[in-house]
Amino acid sequence: MKIHWYPGHIAKAERALKEQLKRVDVVLEVRDARIPLATHHPQMLNWVGSKARILVINRMDMISPALREEWESWFEARGESVYFTNAEHGHGINALADAVQSAGVQLNQRRFDRGMLPRPVRAVVIGFPNVGKSALINRLLGRKVVDSARRAGVTRSLRWVRISDQIELLDTPGVIPTRINNQDNALKLAICEDIGEAAYDNQVVAAAMVDLLLGLEATDDTLISVSGFKSRYKLDALSTNGENYLHEVAKERHQGDVERMARQMLNDFRTGVLGQLPLELPPI
Repeated sequence: MKIHWYPGHIAKAERALKEQLKRVDVVLEVRDARIPLATHHPQMLNWVGSKARILVINRMDMISPALREEWESWFEARGESVYFTNAEHGHGINALADAVQSAGVQLNQRRFDRGMLPRPVRAVVIGFPNVGKSALINRLLGRKVVDSARRAGVTRSLRWVRISDQIELLDTPGVIPTRINNQDNALKLAICEDIGEAAYDNQVVAAAMVDLLLGLEATDDTLISVSGFKSRYKLDALSTNGENYLHEVAKERHQGDVERMARQMLNDFRTGVLGQLPLELPPI
């Protein structure tokens, strides 16, 4: 299965984003905690250039605290500070707001040194579809000003939002590479609903998800456990492969309706019913 998704509104938004980036001081790059590598846009560093960049790993509740620490150490070893957030419930938002505020202080100090008047820091929130950018902005503002939902493609245009007298934020649609050459990453994006459902087959993706999670548990069972599958579906995933498991569970729960079971399994993963399950571990 070849996964490809690049709707027209993203191409249009990316062109507008590149134009607006000229006005921006700080870039907030938002990624999904379950797939912090797959949700890194390959053009991000080119877009950022010499601007300040703040790396935000959202949905931190979807992975274990132990894995969060592993990722934090991994990024720090590469010279990157990372801010973990849960935009849905507001966790980590204060620290992130302080980081943006600090960037604004540095900006205005440079302006003062050049004899210029202070102004609000202009920040942009960039990331793949459905990583929680709009929810993050709503949390930073303290009220809902932009639409937010758990699916790709809700935000379709750019919009400036005044957070305070010191901060202006640009909400952007999710951006995604024109072509996803790494199909392993494309699969992870499909599992996490970071690309549109029309781009993939639910049954293939659900079966592949089981295989992927089993492989990760075999790599390090201290950071990931698939025990949630057995408690949820009353069948042990360890004794089979993803495709067979999907069909067996469909037989037990939905009279053999594999498509219905695939949709339920993906939704159970996406909503955390199966536990704190990442699709990536820090590379060794």
